[in-house]
Amino acid sequence: MKLLFFNIIDFMHFLKNIFFTFFIFFCFMAIGQKKGERLHIIIDSDTANEIDDLFAIIRAIGEPRLELLGITSAQFHTSPNATENTALESLKIGRDLIDLISKYDIPVIVGSPYPLENNNSPQISEASRFIINQAKILPKGKKLHLIILGSCTNVASALLEAPEIRRKVIVSYVGFWHDIKKNSFDKNEFNTNNDLTATNYLLNFKGLDFRVMTATTSKNLVFKKKEAFQKLGDNPLGNYLKNRWRVYNRWWTNKDKEKKRWIMWDLAIIEALIHSEWSKMEFFKTPPENYMREIQIYTAIDRIKMEDDFWKHYKTLIDR
Repeated sequence: MKLLFFNIIDFMHFLKNIFFTFFIFFCFMAIGQKKGERLHIIIDSDTANEIDDLFAIIRAIGEPRLELLGITSAQFHTSPNATENTALESLKIGRDLIDLISKYDIPVIVGSPYPLENNNSPQISEASRFIINQAKILPKGKKLHLIILGSCTNVASALLEAPEIRRKVIVSYVGFWHDIKKNSFDKNEFNTNNDLTATNYLLNFKGLDFRVMTATTSKNLVFKKKEAFQKLGDNPLGNYLKNRWRVYNRWWTNKDKEKKRWIMWDLAIIEALIHSEWSKMEFFKTPPENYMREIQIYTAIDRIKMEDDFWKHYKTLIDR
């Protein structure tokens, strides 16, 4: 009986050790899966305006930590170079870019050519419907990251038409100027001005996870032409980007007429999404004219690491 008693105790210890081993194993598996999860994203971009949108999209393509579901084209009607349908123009540039990276089949969807008329009526488009559909089919517990690189029209329209997707999305926006110390907002900024109604709608949307890479912060990420052209190389993608750099008319400034430097505003938000450790984000109250709530604002970025990281990723695309 005494031997049997000790055998039972030994057996119980054995089971306990087995249970503990499996428990630790599954904990590590769970942590690993969480760390290895890909972020589901849609990039909403005024691709035909500026060139930084192109660099931002390139950084997202083929990134193992991102699942790029699609690129939606945004309008930029306030530009003095605007065509009758800037969303269609952005669609064409977006598709041209994707065609140059043929390994990746990423849909490019046209958005609204017009800004919101009011706070109650969405500008329904293929883009807004695509955003709604992707949010709804996303598995339970997952979040859809909507990255706005231009006007807020398409995302605001999607939320106006289907406000229930609010719980499924995280919105990251490149726009307006912000004084960190005073928490003062200057909405006299290009992206914001292209649809101020839509921007305010997102700021006023109670419970919406709204994050902003302000122009104040993203302006610190600057590429130099000489270095960039050397690294872009002599290949179809690199030559396309160099040509856009040369021919695009920077109508907003008379400085640096030779375009020796270019601010990569939009690239900053993609890099911050992939490498959160290279940026700082803080909570701030919304502007006094908006619904009082807290949003998150990027207040600092590591521009050197972000630039280095872009070129490392770019090399993986052209070496394939």
